[in-house]
Amino acid sequence: MHRSQLKKRWRTGLLQQCALLLTYLVITLEAVPIDVDKTKVQGEEQVESAKIDNPDTGLYYDAYLRQVIDVLETDKHFREKLQTADIEEIKSGKLSKELDLVSHHVRTKLDELKRQEVARLRMLIKAKMDSFQDSGIDHQSLLKQFEHLNHQNPHTFEAKDLDMLIRTATSDLENYDKARHDEFKRYEMMKEHERREYLKTLDEEKRHQEESKYEEMKKKHGEHPKVNHPGSKDQLKEVWEEADGLDPNDFDPKTFFKLHDVNNDGFLDEQELEALFTKELEKVYDPKNEEDDMVEMEEERLRMREHVMSEVDINKDRLVTLDEFLRATEKREFLEPDSWETLDQQQLFTEEELKEFESHIFQQEDELQKKAKELQRQKEELERQQDQLQAQRQELQQAVQQMELKKLQQGIPPSSPNGELKFQPHGAQPVGNTQNNPEGSRQPLPPGTIPVQEAAAGSDHVQTLT
Repeated sequence: MHRSQLKKRWRTGLLQQCALLLTYLVITLEAVPIDVDKTKVQGEEQVESAKIDNPDTGLYYDAYLRQVIDVLETDKHFREKLQTADIEEIKSGKLSKELDLVSHHVRTKLDELKRQEVARLRMLIKAKMDSFQDSGIDHQSLLKQFEHLNHQNPHTFEAKDLDMLIRTATSDLENYDKARHDEFKRYEMMKEHERREYLKTLDEEKRHQEESKYEEMKKKHGEHPKVNHPGSKDQLKEVWEEADGLDPNDFDPKTFFKLHDVNNDGFLDEQELEALFTKELEKVYDPKNEEDDMVEMEEERLRMREHVMSEVDINKDRLVTLDEFLRATEKREFLEPDSWETLDQQQLFTEEELKEFESHIFQQEDELQKKAKELQRQKEELERQQDQLQAQRQELQQAVQQMELKKLQQGIPPSSPNGELKFQPHGAQPVGNTQNNPEGSRQPLPPGTIPVQEAAAGSDHVQTLT
């Protein structure tokens, strides 16, 4: 099969259900000849050098996904099955069953990748749980929350693992943009919450000044040149003229597409599309301006890309082909688009949503304050116990000093901390069982007894302290 034909079939078919996973596979297939002469020593090196780095998906298992794809691409049989697979085979899991036919060394590599991923997830779980409790952790139970691998078998990579990886990646990518929108909405509500809380700390005069400044900044931010509708002829011609440096009268959609297909793979991906909106975003956002929020700029870029994809990407594979692009230029919306509303012209959240968000914030603050008080109480209790221990230690030291002083007053040599004499008079023998305490063994004497040499007789005896 010719490589250009393979590319078309690959992109328009498989990617509809597995956007990211199959995109990576296609890029590798396009770069490596199908008929590889395995007798050539440098064959593998050519395969590796032909691979193209891909942008991070943002998925927490991105590295694992990439590694699995790279390993599967080294198996000729699996590549051939991918070339002839259709959407239904992928959805039904039939493609995953082909994993049973891959070579042994490929399965061995996949097994090792899975074991590494399971170990990584367990380490993350342990680190998280250790920060909340000291009790034992049931890793097997917690691993159930990760749906991109079969947690019941943590040692080998099976067909179920590949099926779960494809399905999870597809679902996660479909919901990825929504999650980013939700995160941005929380960001905006937090900004407003903090602004209102700050106003409560000011007197009436300063609060009025802050409110005036806030309205002035909003007005200044809204005073920007007209933003062209993303993906419209006016917007693309502006890029053609200002970014590409070409005559606007010579605008040609086909040439424009090839100019901005940066990696020359025949598609405009999401990153290449988002790069087209930079000129429009610069009309609204300037990092030097206090009133312009760069987080909002990236949200604006994301919404522009989503809008163009919804109008142009016919087969919903998250890629724009030349044919899809040219068809879009024939629509009325391309020539006579509606006006584009920027974020400052939209209501991002309602007052009810803000109140609910603030209620949740206040609840979290109360819980944190309770925890802080409990920690403070525990700290004070530990300090009290430490003071008690210190006082007991000082009392013990004073008692020992008094005993040593009394011994000196009675003419008894001072003892070491273990109770034995620091020196033995010449010829003195330790008192006790000589079998258990041979000569020269410095074993401690029974409590309360000290050997004392009588000066007159020159013999040893044991004096019991009273």
